[in-house]
Amino acid sequence: MSTATGPRAHASAVPLAERLRPRTLGEVIGQQHLLGEGMPLRIAFESGQPHSCILWGPPGVGKTTIARLMADAFDAQFITISAVLGGVKDIREAVEQATLVRDGIEQRRTIVFVDEVHRFNKSQQDAFLPHVESGLFTFIGATTENPSFEVNSALLSRAAVYVLQPLGDQDLKQIVARALADGVLPAIEDVALNRLVAYADGDARRLLNTLETLAVSARRETLAQVTDAWLLKVLGERLRRYDKGGEQFYDTISALHKSVRGSDPDASLYWFVRMLDGGAEPRYMARRLIRMASEDIGLADPRALRLALDAAEVYERLGSPEGELALAQCVVYLAVAPKSNAVYKAFNAAKAWVKSDGTRPVPLHLRNAPTQLMKDLDYGKNYRYAHDEADGFAAGERYLPDGMAAPDFYRPVERGLEVRIADKLRELRKLNNQKN
Repeated sequence: MSTATGPRAHASAVPLAERLRPRTLGEVIGQQHLLGEGMPLRIAFESGQPHSCILWGPPGVGKTTIARLMADAFDAQFITISAVLGGVKDIREAVEQATLVRDGIEQRRTIVFVDEVHRFNKSQQDAFLPHVESGLFTFIGATTENPSFEVNSALLSRAAVYVLQPLGDQDLKQIVARALADGVLPAIEDVALNRLVAYADGDARRLLNTLETLAVSARRETLAQVTDAWLLKVLGERLRRYDKGGEQFYDTISALHKSVRGSDPDASLYWFVRMLDGGAEPRYMARRLIRMASEDIGLADPRALRLALDAAEVYERLGSPEGELALAQCVVYLAVAPKSNAVYKAFNAAKAWVKSDGTRPVPLHLRNAPTQLMKDLDYGKNYRYAHDEADGFAAGERYLPDGMAAPDFYRPVERGLEVRIADKLRELRKLNNQKN
């Protein structure tokens, strides 16, 4: 196999993602809800007036590309800062460079692009504010995290937020076609192409990096065609995409929790397996299942909490993958169990009451009286010991602070064991009413 020389060899040394990076707005693949005719970002490009913005979306969907194209469209100096590696010093240097080109002969604009802006702390983000307000530069932040939580409100109020979506299958296939036209790989059979696109999972950068990895192996083996079998051999068993601490992670655990709450065992198992397949720590999953058993099932089926604890213990004993079956069993049980959040609501209502209410004294008859002085002060006087009463219930006895009306925090639902609990409470209240 011949070795490329001259310009071709130089070009191949450039990463594929950089070689295929769009040079014009028309070359951008995907994000047509923002970049199509009449769409918000397209209008911004055509307006001739740049504005500060936040580009929010998962990895590999074109945030950096759009920022670069915006700088090209406005003939602006493009300064990039990585919030992972940079700091206030980088911001200071950006301010100096922006001032130089603004006050120089060319009098050019500057766009400061901050990648992973959510990694900057409050003071670092605040450092941009005076320069954004003065118009010294246009600020563009890129983030994979929800800017509502990760970007200071002051900075957020001065920037439009554009939400970028994962690339669709056809978008990713267009990228593969461009890579093939660039001579990166030999032809790819349809089954292998579909698997490659599914593996990329909406992330163009991941797709391009994978193509480069495949290209190395293909050249080494002088491959004539990329087949599905060869693709599986080279890629091996890799995990699905998502950041274990990022937005997609929490969206997926939310989907699992809602599926369990909605009593759909198939959907619950699907999201559970998606979490494991994406690299979620099974111990974390066990903790979430314990929470679901307590929060969404509660006393409608008290066995659910015990089963969740048992599943967590089984996983500790067996580990992966065997212990994951116990967690899956728990997921299905929780999904089909009767649901009640009555205790959850009662607990929150009680917390809210106590927080807003004054500190009421404990009634004398409920106070402990370990000393004679306390007894002389009537601590514990006239307290009725429930075990000495008929049916173990002191009808008419009060346990709330004096002057406090019954708050009715706990309201059992008419499902599962709480049906019987509700009947019991009605009976006890009836006895209290008769005594009073």
